[in-house]
Amino acid sequence: MIDWLAFVEVLIAALVGAAVVVSLYALGLRLLAVAGRTPFVPPVAYDEAITVLSPKQMKREAKKVKKARKGNPYSPVVKRIALIAAYALFSLSGIVVLFGIYLIVPYFHG
Repeated sequence: MIDWLAFVEVLIAALVGAAVVVSLYALGLRLLAVAGRTPFVPPVAYDEAITVLSPKQMKREAKKVKKARKGNPYSPVVKRIALIAAYALFSLSGIVVLFGIYLIVPYFHG
C-alpha cells in the first residue's frame, strides 16, 4: 500500500529544496553583476560555422565587452559587499546541495 501523504511530503520537500538552491544561485549571479564581475564571453570565430566574424567585428565586440565592464554605476564599497555576498550565496547553495546529498545517502546516517 502506498502512503500518499508521505509521497506528497517528499514531493513538496523536493520542490522547495530545488527552489531554494536555484534562488540562492540566481541571486548570487545577480550580485556578481552588481559587483562588476559579469561573465562576459567575447565572440569567437569558428571556421566551420556558417557565420564567421571578421577581425573588425571581433575588435568591435571586444570594445563592447570592455565598455560594459567599465560602465558599472555602483561605488567600490557596494561592489565589494555585493561580491562578498555573491560568494556567500554560492557557498550557501553548495551547502544546501551537500545537505540534500547527506539526507539521501543512508551510509552517512550510520
